[in-house]
Amino acid sequence: MIDKKAIEEHIRGILVALGDDPDREGLIDTPKRVANMYEEVFAGMNYTNHELAEMLDKTFEEGLDDVEAGRVVVMKDIDLFSYCEHHMALMYDMKATVAYIPKCKVIGLSKIARICDMVGRRLQLQEKIGRDIADVLSEITGSEDVAVILEGCHSCVSARGIKKTNTKTLTVELRGEFKTDSSLQLYLR
Repeated sequence: MIDKKAIEEHIRGILVALGDDPDREGLIDTPKRVANMYEEVFAGMNYTNHELAEMLDKTFEEGLDDVEAGRVVVMKDIDLFSYCEHHMALMYDMKATVAYIPKCKVIGLSKIARICDMVGRRLQLQEKIGRDIADVLSEITGSEDVAVILEGCHSCVSARGIKKTNTKTLTVELRGEFKTDSSLQLYLR
């Protein structure tokens, strides 16, 4: 679990290290506010992928035994954010496209967005977000045919270092039929 008291102490120390006074009016509650924010934005760190799959396992099987082959479920433009593990910098304006080929069950659509949200709430790399979303979705649906495309901006690129403000990063995780059948990739555009 996230240790908010330790975060408060460390943020206070950072303020001192920056040469500011953590007891001045504008900063006095900052350590507590940062700890509360971290508890929220890093909530996904409290769960493994397997635990997320157990929490979000809401599927429907009725009437799916006669679904014809070739059925694809795609959700596009799912908003999410995360934080880069290298700089603790915000990965923002992220959009996910998540697709899978149902086997004998489908997942509730809101659960796909929730998977993206909870996986995003960790310190990590964008490539790992796509892999983790695919892992959780695969575990819940039983389908190995999964695709996750993420496009996002990174403040570690736009606000510091190279300072390229219009740069976007695209990552693609293709599994099963999405990897071998290029016609399925048309659904991901």
